[in-house]
Amino acid sequence: MQNPLTSLADDVAFTRRILALQDGPTVLVGHSWAGTVISEAGVDPKVSALVYVSARAPDAGEDYGALAARFPTPPASAGLVESGGFEQLSEEAFLRDFAGGVDPARARVLYALQGRVADTLFSSRTTVAAWRAKPCWYSISKQDRTTSPELERFLANRMHAVTIEVEGSHLAMITHPREITDLILSANGRGG
Repeated sequence: MQNPLTSLADDVAFTRRILALQDGPTVLVGHSWAGTVISEAGVDPKVSALVYVSARAPDAGEDYGALAARFPTPPASAGLVESGGFEQLSEEAFLRDFAGGVDPARARVLYALQGRVADTLFSSRTTVAAWRAKPCWYSISKQDRTTSPELERFLANRMHAVTIEVEGSHLAMITHPREITDLILSANGRGG
């Protein structure tokens, strides 16, 4: 599913609507910002596990920006462009920092489809941290230029997640699909 990216409440409500359609145990997978969403929505009884892919994973009420500031600033941060209350990465930052290692033609398509983020979104705070009660898996992208790999390691360690590290950028699910698929299958109890 694609998050609306208008507010944490909107994204969580959208996730809950999708969860309501599931008829059994469900693994929530979150990439980047969606890690915040699954941390909030993951308390749903249908959720059996959480998988974070180069993702945020705030604690309940945590100022994630302050936490992230304790780690090296990733280069993509300099490429945020604001317009009309929304932000997105510039084309240069998206191609170089967000989609590093992705075939350039595919990366340009992804850039064109990039969701615009409400400029207040990243200051949102969760009220719960589902990762405190649910089993977790985490994929760290060692060449991530959008989220600090050191921050990703901190988050994975803090949640005691089953962790893998891939030699990839922020879009590891595209550049390392087999490893990410295996991680999700492992969270689902089907090997990996």
